[in-house]
Formats: sequence, C-alpha cells, structure tokens
Amino acid sequence: MVGGIEGNRERKREGSMTERHPEALRWIQQRGEEGASAPGRCEVSPAGKSDIDLLDAYSRAVTTVVEAVGPAVVSISVGRDAPAGNGVEPIGAGSGVILTPDGYVLTNHHVVRDAGRLRVALTDGTSLGAVPVGSDPPNDLALVRAEGSGLPYATLGDSSALRVGQLVIAIGNPLGFQSSVSTGVVSATGRGMRSLDRRLIENVIQHTAPLNPGNSGGPLVDSRGRVVGINTAIIAVAQGIGFSVPSNTARHVVSQILSHGKVRRGYLGITGRQRPLSRRVVRYFDLSRESGVEVVSLDPRGPAGESGILPGDVVVEMNAKPVESVDDLHRVLSEVAHGDIARLDVLRGAERRVVEVVIGDAAA
Repeated sequence: MVGGIEGNRERKREGSMTERHPEALRWIQQRGEEGASAPGRCEVSPAGKSDIDLLDAYSRAVTTVVEAVGPAVVSISVGRDAPAGNGVEPIGAGSGVILTPDGYVLTNHHVVRDAGRLRVALTDGTSLGAVPVGSDPPNDLALVRAEGSGLPYATLGDSSALRVGQLVIAIGNPLGFQSSVSTGVVSATGRGMRSLDRRLIENVIQHTAPLNPGNSGGPLVDSRGRVVGINTAIIAVAQGIGFSVPSNTARHVVSQILSHGKVRRGYLGITGRQRPLSRRVVRYFDLSRESGVEVVSLDPRGPAGESGILPGDVVVEMNAKPVESVDDLHRVLSEVAHGDIARLDVLRGAERRVVEVVIGDAAA
C-alpha cells in the first residue's frame, strides 16, 4: 500500500511539473527535424545533405588545396661548414613556401638564423642551393632565394578576412618528405605572441591544425589555397594549439626586405621598462593609464637623446596615443616612418613635458 501511495505521489509531481513547464518540455523533447525552422533555433540546417556528403565535401576541399599548393611547399636544410673543412655539418631543418617563380622562399627566421649553407628540396625531389636574402627576427620571418626559375609558387591571401571557425590547412615539407598536412580551424585572431627577441608579434593567428617542429616556416592556407599565415610555433604543454604569423604581416616584411634589404622600423634609441604611476599622479595629470614607460638608459646620439629625453623620464603618450608598456611603445613606433616627427609626452619630476623627436631608422 505504501508503494502505491508513493507511486501516486510521483505521478502527481510529474503531472505538476508538466503543467508548470509545458513549453520548455516541448522544446526539449523535440528531435531531428521537428521545429527545424523555428525562430531563434541555433542549429545548422541540414539543407538536404547527409553526413557523408558533408565529409566528402570537406575531404575534396582539403585534397584540392593540398594538390594545388603542395608543390610550392619546400623543405629547407640548414648546415654550416664542418671543422677542418670536412664537408657541411647539418644543424637544422624546416619548411618554407615559394612566393615567386624565380625562387623567393618565405620561412621562419629561427629556421635559418644560423645558416652557413642552405638547400631547398621540392616535393618532386628536386634539390636546389639557396642563399639568405633578409630576416625579420621580431616577426620570426625570413626570406631566402633558391637557385631556380619557373618554380611552382603560392599566393599570399588577406589574413584580415579570416573568421573564427574557418577551415585552415597547415602544410609542411619536413626533411623532404611529401607534403605533411594537417587541418583545423581558426580559434582566434588578433593574438599577441613573444618573438625570439621578446618583442610582441601582433595579430597572430591561433588555430587547431596540429603542427610539428619540421613544419615551422610552412604555410597555413585557406580553402581556396591562399596562404593566410606562416606557421611559427606550438605550445608544447597545450594540446592542439598552433600559431601563425598573418600573411598581411608577411607581405609587409617581404616588401620591406626586397625594397630595402631589411625591415625598417622607427627607432628612438632608448631602453625602457614599465613603471606604475600613483593614483595621485594619474589624477593630477589627467592620464588615461596607470603606468608608463620609464627611460632606463638611452643612446646620447640617438633620436631621443638628441631631442632632450633624459634617463628617468616616463613616457605616457606618443602621438596622442597612450603608452602604458614597452609593447605599446613598439606598437606606436611601428606606425611611424624614418624621418617622421613624433610627439612624446613625458613626466619629468612634477612636470609633464612634450618633446618632439625625429624618428630614426632601426634594422630588424
């Protein structure tokens, strides 16, 4: 009898819940195509395609891209002269991508930085000698030229058009093996990452295409086969996180190297560090940030030194843009050219001063 009473109580509770939440239960219990066109439903429409159709389309997209771009992806062997003239000592390898039919190859700076001898191998087995053209350590990019002509080449796309969730394909040619391919999606754009010299690389692409060290310098391409990034790093302790320098940055770097032999950047001639500011100072000078960049030392013959900047000055603005950290200073410097006049707002003791500095030119 007790069991019957409890059962009646359960049924009453279920009935009362149904009466209180009928609409919610109706939505939760829907399956498949029921309510597929209901407003507000966040679900991809089947559009008459089965899972097999979608997988086939995905596979065709990847294989088409690899067949088109793969021949332009090369293996780069790095060596140096062995002691006592005993041939060439191998010291590293990586990947790269040919950008022009006359052999200009884009790769990572860290792949070729200690190179005494370079060789480039294509996927068809062709091996070519190569020479360094220029490097940009702050962005971990380098340009080399292979000794060949009429070579297959890839095209740089527009990395600013990338969207989170977009399909990307990482292609490498490690150790001369046929194209190593992995796929993933863009998981974030606009990331910042430290380069080898601890400078901030802006707008880095974060993606989920698995990488290995041999793929460093290889291209990240979109579904149309356009190079949207250069694979530069993986985080060893994190699973499935890769980073690529965006193609728009690469295009600027390559143009600078071909035009000037180096990447030209604004130069102040100071060494700085972030310095917190007291709330009293922030309020008194009506600052928008609670820290600035303190000048620790400077080149007396550099642009800042010749303009009157002194050790101990704290830079709080440059060209009316807040400067809170050394990264901020690098960012604003990247927007000015050699010979431009920059306006630096500095705190010196109890005064706020404006100093005009003629920007110098610094090699990468």
